[in-house]
Amino acid sequence: MTHLDIIRLRKLDPKVVALGSHRGIIQSMLDFDYLAGRKSPSVTAIVASGRRSERYFFGPKEVMIPAYNTLPELPESARKAANLFVNLSSGRRVLRSSREAMDQLPGLVGGVIFAEGFPEKHAIELYREADARGIWIIGGASVGIVVPGVVKLGAIGGTQALQLEQSRLFNPGSIAVVSSSGGMVNEVIRTVATTGHSLSFSLALGGERFPVLTPEDAFLAAQADDQTKAIAYFGELGGDDEYVLVDLLKDGRITKPVVCYIAGTVADLFDTPPQFGHAKAMAKTDDESARAKAAALNAAGAKAAPTYQDFVDSIAALTFKTKLPDPEPQAAKLSARKPALISSTVSGDRGDEVYLVGTELLDLASNNSFAHIVISMFLGHRTKSRELDEFVDFVLRLLVDHGPYVSGAVNTIVSARAGKDLVSSLASGLLTIGPRFGGAINQAAATWLEGVERGISPAQLVEERARVRSYILGIGHRKYRSDLPDPRVAKLLEFKSSLKDARFTNFAQGVETETTRKKGNLILNVDGAIAALMLDLLSEKEGYDTARLRALVDAEFFNGVFVLSRSVGFMAHYFDQSRLDEGMFRLTPGQVAHIDNEHTGF
Repeated sequence: MTHLDIIRLRKLDPKVVALGSHRGIIQSMLDFDYLAGRKSPSVTAIVASGRRSERYFFGPKEVMIPAYNTLPELPESARKAANLFVNLSSGRRVLRSSREAMDQLPGLVGGVIFAEGFPEKHAIELYREADARGIWIIGGASVGIVVPGVVKLGAIGGTQALQLEQSRLFNPGSIAVVSSSGGMVNEVIRTVATTGHSLSFSLALGGERFPVLTPEDAFLAAQADDQTKAIAYFGELGGDDEYVLVDLLKDGRITKPVVCYIAGTVADLFDTPPQFGHAKAMAKTDDESARAKAAALNAAGAKAAPTYQDFVDSIAALTFKTKLPDPEPQAAKLSARKPALISSTVSGDRGDEVYLVGTELLDLASNNSFAHIVISMFLGHRTKSRELDEFVDFVLRLLVDHGPYVSGAVNTIVSARAGKDLVSSLASGLLTIGPRFGGAINQAAATWLEGVERGISPAQLVEERARVRSYILGIGHRKYRSDLPDPRVAKLLEFKSSLKDARFTNFAQGVETETTRKKGNLILNVDGAIAALMLDLLSEKEGYDTARLRALVDAEFFNGVFVLSRSVGFMAHYFDQSRLDEGMFRLTPGQVAHIDNEHTGF
């Protein structure tokens, strides 16, 4: 019994994961979605090394499709929602990546393998594994499957929007088109359209000798589909696919009309059998010749045309033509699309109005706090939790300045006294931000995230870092100790009361318990507390999983609030020096230590 259920597929809300990247194929799938009236792309994720997203058109507008290096990196929600895959990776990677898709995507229904050169041994293994799981897989070397108005999985039907429209792929009909050949399945689809019919569905088995979805599976899927009234089949010399259809017709398992054409009669003119385009397209015996297959099909009750023109006439003669009007042409409107030079999820304009994170600027500014606008723009979307907004507001106020003696303030002051302008002086101060000054928040976040991700205890983390003599950023203070706690940290930790789990903050405090046993001043400091609480708020209140948190760490997101807040302090020092007007800053010889190289080893 075939697992390919067209009736079920027709009711599916397709959520496709692309294994590998192929711009033409993916764009054609999105064009199909748009022209079919979908509100969002069916392709929800791309698994390919490189970028974190890929830019495509959805109708006239550009969209970003998330990209991941591996399937396990997909957010849990995306993995659970996925129900189809299109495998665009190379032939040698198909078995591994398809297996991984079956393991990682619990809602998987089926998939398509595009690659040629897919080893026969791998195809047989994949068939058995997919069959055991109740999943259908089409290919290798397949252009895919299309159900008009519902889903296009692969390059089937063409890769240009105009081709899709001209093939009437948005007007459901009654004829199922099946072939091993990708090029010819597209040709037959167009033939169906030009004769006034429309498809019920179409699929290309693929040109490899052993396709994962067998010809029997495909024919029986057409028989079981109540919308399919007839089957149009394009075959070739070589192999035994047509005899599978002959047996199904003789056994009464296929009762619907079958019109077909078997290509390759020209091979009879050669002394030795020629190899045609596909792996199995060579007649090694008389039974595998195109003429013998056509005769067997005619004897079994199919209508096997002697020429392709006769095949076209047979399709045209089918009496059940689509009565629904064709949709209004739209594809031509998509032909002039050009990709933008810059993509942004932060801001844009619609007509004369500026929008920030999807909201009109004046509305956003009038009804929200500065902290909400800041964190929403940093994240690229509107936040939904009041607790996160309030935390960011407090952090922005807390970090605004830390005296005139820290490196950033000193650089700003020195530049201002040298007569530099505001922007230059501010830049001078900002350039000192790094691991030793201001940059510890992000590294602390990386540490807490790593510890929780790995499932290790705080004690294990401390021991690992001690073994390699590596500092734990976010831990330690020059002034405050366990018996003289930092009041700023205590105030920050009040935000923990709004959290249910607080796994990152609990982990950070667990590390503090271990480190203060060694030395009293190795306490959780402001950087470490901000990092831990921010991770928890993003996780619990905004629904960020560890993969998205890791992406924020990689982008130095957690240092952003420090940079923004401290910029205020640096500018304040610039204005202060302008008011004081003390002139050029100079050090006297007594203020600079002279080091004797002879005694230092330098």
